[in-house]
Amino acid sequence: MKLLKIPAVCVAALLFAVSCAPTKELTYQIMPKDGTPTAGTVSFVQKGDEVTMTVKASGLTPGLHAIHLHEKADCSAPDFTSTGGHWNPTESDHGRWGEGHFHRGDIGNLNADASGNAGMIFKTDKWCIGCKDSSKNIIGKGVIIHETVDDFKTQPTGNAGGRIGCVEIK
Repeated sequence: MKLLKIPAVCVAALLFAVSCAPTKELTYQIMPKDGTPTAGTVSFVQKGDEVTMTVKASGLTPGLHAIHLHEKADCSAPDFTSTGGHWNPTESDHGRWGEGHFHRGDIGNLNADASGNAGMIFKTDKWCIGCKDSSKNIIGKGVIIHETVDDFKTQPTGNAGGRIGCVEIK
């Protein structure tokens, strides 16, 4: 008789009718725009239906910097415009996440301290890692850190200035 090895979490899932979906994790280095000291990491972890994005950035000017998901995982252009516009599968107006209208790529602002360091933890059930739903799947998208603050009003970009950091989500 052959015994099956089932992780304890999955045994609990079978007993209590909860999800036993595996955790998906991705971590990337932030690529700096030439001439900028932008650095750090962006990580994505999916547990069940929720994705958590953790940003640890450095080399920023003190103050607020917009951060968005863009249409393409392509940081090849020197100014990172190869990532395209904001990821907007729902064809909504630009705005503040969770308030009225917003793109799926409208994350918000990083607040860099006096040393240029910024961190953020962002959680949502509107994204997934590698799922079949193209309106939620973040694989093939880019993360952009901008020079300045997102005003949450100006269409379609939030008047966030140039692109100084890029991540290809692959």
